[in-house]
Order: sequence, then structure tokens, then C-alpha cells
Amino acid sequence: MNTSYDVRIWDIRRNASSKTPSYVVRWKVGGKERSKTFRTKALAESFVSDLRQAARKGEPFDLVTGLPESMAKPAADSGPTFFGFARSYMAARWVHSAARTRETMTYALLSLVPALTTDLPGRPDDEELRAVLRDYAFLPDKRRGELRPERKAVFGWLEAASLPLTDLLEPVIIRSALDAIALRFDGRPAAANTVRRKRAVLHHMMESAVELKKLSVNPLHAVKWKPPKVSGTVDPRTAVNPMQARKLLDAVRQVGRTRGPRLVAMFACMYYAALRPEEASGLRRQNCVLPTEGWGLITLEKARPQANKRWTDSGETHDERGLKHRAKDDTREIPIPPALVTILREHIGTYGTEKDGRLFRTGKGRPFSSSAYSAVWQEARRLAFTAEQVASPLAARPYDLRHAAVSLWLNAGVPPTEVAQRAGHGVDVLLRVYAKCLEGQRDRANGQITKALED
Repeated sequence: MNTSYDVRIWDIRRNASSKTPSYVVRWKVGGKERSKTFRTKALAESFVSDLRQAARKGEPFDLVTGLPESMAKPAADSGPTFFGFARSYMAARWVHSAARTRETMTYALLSLVPALTTDLPGRPDDEELRAVLRDYAFLPDKRRGELRPERKAVFGWLEAASLPLTDLLEPVIIRSALDAIALRFDGRPAAANTVRRKRAVLHHMMESAVELKKLSVNPLHAVKWKPPKVSGTVDPRTAVNPMQARKLLDAVRQVGRTRGPRLVAMFACMYYAALRPEEASGLRRQNCVLPTEGWGLITLEKARPQANKRWTDSGETHDERGLKHRAKDDTREIPIPPALVTILREHIGTYGTEKDGRLFRTGKGRPFSSSAYSAVWQEARRLAFTAEQVASPLAARPYDLRHAAVSLWLNAGVPPTEVAQRAGHGVDVLLRVYAKCLEGQRDRANGQITKALED
């Protein structure tokens, strides 16, 4: 290639003409000026540092690209862009993923793809970029509609501006990706669990790129980046006691003309049987043994998690899936106390079942949406609790009924192996997640130590 050792590098300048902050690096090779724009000053400084080091080492600079030999990459070997690889990654993962997983992957990429771009002229607003990614780019061919002309321009900009995947091998680039997932779309810090999920998606993507020989190593291993700390335990303040649980269920009956009464048994299943909301949504009459006296039995077979129709196989808001953490056709048996048996028998007697046996649905036969049953729950809290309790974390979400159930079983002395079986947990996860909810453990431990010291 034609090269020159006549190199001059200028200071970084702020790009005042860009809608979003950006920085321009300018240098000259063999009398011809060059420039490159970066979204952050750190990226620009890193690039300048590489240019200067190459010049100090006496490397020849390519007259075509303006780059030293160590930085010049033939176009044929540049590989896919990050955007292009992200699309192929989503297409490969779609058929094997649940709707919520597809949603999680997409929302991670909504943060990453706009951040990993060069500052080409005509950059669309971030909301426009996310809309094209969410509604078109990451959907299978059969799910996509026609792009409007303005959306085609946004899509074309993304294709042209996306960084090469290999650029993520640069620590400053992969760090900018991590910084992007640490923020919400409005620029505020994201919740710790959100950051953890998005980083897991990025990590799996990079591992896939290594496996497919698109990258030599996973670039995440080259940077020291500390994500926000995630609390892995249940807050004991969220768990209601049996009296409070009964009071809440009574309050649910008072919400609305029919919606509240239809949901009492569903919430009761979360409290008395520790069902997850998606497990209660999928519960059928044939899954229940409901004797006139004594304990009954629920045999869970399927769950019906809720997701946006965009991500489900059925095109509905609920897809039928196997149980969480279980093999596809595995089941889980949960003995249920007489109180829940009575509530379920009354529910079936009043509302019957859907054609497929499902117990919980609206008056029109539709599954309850999470927003609908959460609204009922919040109204029930206001009816059942004092103002101080309403403002507290106590049973703040319907899911907290499940936490209360598992906490109750453990504190009642039920062996952890049995609790784990009923709740659908591993024993190690169970004890770690509910460690703070075990009452009286400190006093018992102190007594045992005192006795040992006296021997």
C-alpha cells in the first residue's frame, strides 16, 4: 500500500454542529487532512493516543485510510457491524426463546445499538432509533410490516453508522457499551436487576461471537467494570402474616363489581400454594384435587407468562410454557390447605371454568393482564391497610404473596427440601433468597452457642 511518514496530529475539538455532544479528531498524512468523529471524549482521546504511539514508533501511515499499519484493516476483513451481528443473533435465538426472554434481549439491544455508532450526519433521535429496532429490525421476517419512508431512512442510518463488531475489542468501546446498559432511556441510572439482565445479554452475545469466530476473545473479560449490586434476598418487610393475608383477600372481594371477586381465588393460590402469577394464570380444573374435607392437591403442568404480543408465538399476550426451572413436560405437586380448597370450590361453583379448564379469566374469557390484577391489588391494599402500611413495602406487589407463603412454611419448620419442592426452587437458592425471612434463627443460634460454652 502507499504510505507516508509525514504525519501531523492536532488536538481534539468539540463538534458544535452535532445535535448530540461529539468530538472530532483531526490529523494529516502526506499533506492530506483526515478527521474522525466520536460520541465521547474518552473514545476520541483513545484514538489520538493510538495515532501518536504509532507515529512515535515510526510506523508508516496508509495514504488511503490515513491510518498506521497497525490500525489499518482491509475492508474485506472488517467483519459484521455490531448492528448486523445483533440482528443475526436475535434471529438465531428467537425460535428457542420464551417471549419474555425475547423481550429482555431486545430491550438490552435498544440500549446497546444506538450507543455503538459513529456520529454520521443526520443522526435520528434515540426514540426513533429504538422504535425501528423494536418494531422492525429485531423481529422475524414474518412479523415485520412495511417500513414507512422516514423509518427506512432511520434504518439506513443505523446500518451505515453501526461500529464494526471488532471495535468492541477496544476496552474504551466495550466500556461505553457497559455504560449504556447502566442507564435508562431517560438518562437516569437503571435498576440493578435491569443492568444485570442487560449485561447477561451482552455477555452471551460476545460469547456467541467468539464461538462463531467473529471475535477472537470476549471483550468483557478485558475490562474491570462493577455493575450495581443486586439484592439476592427477599425483604422480610414485604411478607404479610396470615391475618393480614386474609384481610387482603377479603378486601379484594370489595374491588369493582366483578373483577375483584373473580381474582380472590387467584391471589389465594399465590398465598396458600406459593404459585407464581403465570402459574396461577395457567391453572386448570383438571390440575386440582378439591375434596369436601381436608387437604387438596394442585399438580402444576403449565404456566402462562404475559408478554407483549410482539414477542409471543401465538400473537396473544399469554403464551403457554413449561414450568420455570423445569424440563418441558415436568410437573410440580403442591398440597393445599383446606382454606384454599374451600376458596377454589366456591370460585368454580360461581364462575365455572373456560373450555380448556382454566379457572381464572375475565368475564369475556380472557386472561387477566398484570396491569389489571395489579390495579385491583393496590385498591385492596388501600382498603385493608392503614396509611402507614400502604406506604410501606408490605405486600406491595401480588408476587409478595408467594414470598409470604414460602416464608411462612420455612418458619413453621417445614424441611427446606419440601419447601423447595412445593415452591419450585432449588434448596440452595431457597435458603439464600429467603435467608432474611427466617424468624428466630439468631435466638436459637445464641442458645446453642451458650449451651456449648457451658459444657
